[in-house]
Amino acid sequence: MSYRIEKDSMGEMRVPAERAWGAQTQRSYQNFKIGDEKMPQEIISAIAVVKKAAADANFALGKLSAEKAELIKSAAEEIISGKRREEFPLSVWQTGSGTQTNMNVNEVIANIGNGKAGKKLLHPNDDVNASQSSNDVFPSAIHIAGATAVTQKLLPAAFSLADAFKKLKEDNKGVIKTGRTHLMDAVPVSFSQEISGWEYLIREAADEIKLSLCKLYPVPLGGTAVGTGLNAPEGFSSLAVSRIAEYTGLPFTVSENKFQSLSAKDGVVFCHGAIKALACNLFKVATDIKWLSSGPRSGIGEINIPFNEPGSSIMPGKVNPTQCEAVSMVAAQVIGDDAAITFAATQGNFQLNTFMPVIAHNFLKSVNLLADAIKSFTDNCVKGITANRAKMRENLDKSLMTVTVLSPIIGYENAAKTVKKAYDENVTLKEACIALGFITAEKFDEVFHPEEMAKE
Repeated sequence: MSYRIEKDSMGEMRVPAERAWGAQTQRSYQNFKIGDEKMPQEIISAIAVVKKAAADANFALGKLSAEKAELIKSAAEEIISGKRREEFPLSVWQTGSGTQTNMNVNEVIANIGNGKAGKKLLHPNDDVNASQSSNDVFPSAIHIAGATAVTQKLLPAAFSLADAFKKLKEDNKGVIKTGRTHLMDAVPVSFSQEISGWEYLIREAADEIKLSLCKLYPVPLGGTAVGTGLNAPEGFSSLAVSRIAEYTGLPFTVSENKFQSLSAKDGVVFCHGAIKALACNLFKVATDIKWLSSGPRSGIGEINIPFNEPGSSIMPGKVNPTQCEAVSMVAAQVIGDDAAITFAATQGNFQLNTFMPVIAHNFLKSVNLLADAIKSFTDNCVKGITANRAKMRENLDKSLMTVTVLSPIIGYENAAKTVKKAYDENVTLKEACIALGFITAEKFDEVFHPEEMAKE
């Protein structure tokens, strides 16, 4: 491998000749060989959006020439479009401010721009990072990347799942089945009512995530190192952030208090809390579907799920609820990510939080995992669910909790005695109730209609 010599404030560094990064990136690459987790591409793209917007603002305010601004914007656009991914090799486990990743982007943009210009025109600090600090760039990038990923990936997946449940609900109108509380038989519900609960668990959680985005839209760009805006010209913040909003199509605004925005990450905690709530609801729905499809002959067996792949290496014909298991594991991971984000957000000592890379990593991991898992669950499980109506009727007929409809007529205590006799002697509720002298056969038939107990 051939090398070239790059310089930074600490001296010279050998950098692979084919790479566009510079000395600071190389130092970080060599000093933080920790784990396999690289800085998320979404963060790299978001930083490039910041650089593009900053170039516009710096040109408008007289801090950059038109030539330099256009070169920065052109190089940033290449990064935003997904090109040059090999130029961003740095580990998540680096400095807690994300400084080395900010400089990675600065150096790559400078070298790409200089290559386009055919001369060494751009400096990574003086030009690409003009009016900025890693301390305001990186938290802004977390918000930009997070809001973009939630909007483009997670919310469409969640609403698609809710719509799939809505269709399943409409396909099963009028199907009555046994309700269950505490995993025990309860009074009847319609299957469409049960599905409506699943639909709204997803839809409401998605709505909550959508609302929580308001905490990600304020960004502290222009606060520079500690929130005071040192070295950023007046007007830079509002002009640059307006460009970010224009480029992303999302309503980003300038943080009302940049000291809060640099040192605290409660907006990310708030939004990820809503994402965690979706994960919790998904876990509940997947568990319900596992239980209801269990068996298929020895369990509840009230719904059929798609047979996607063999479930056992030893038991022929066995098929397992694999999509439910996958989405449940993803939910568990998201809950774990939330714990990491929560702790990291406590580390805002004085003017800066220094756990930002792990916050970015876990937030985006949660969003991407959930979006993928929801899409897989929707396409490979939910859209293929059918009701085993005969089994639902069989279970309903065996349920003793339908006695509840008799309580207003024979009283709670007598209804309980009826259930006990029916259970102990393995007879029907009608037989038990008549034998106990609580009701006549004619009256029982007149009032006992389990299918009418679930009002849609």
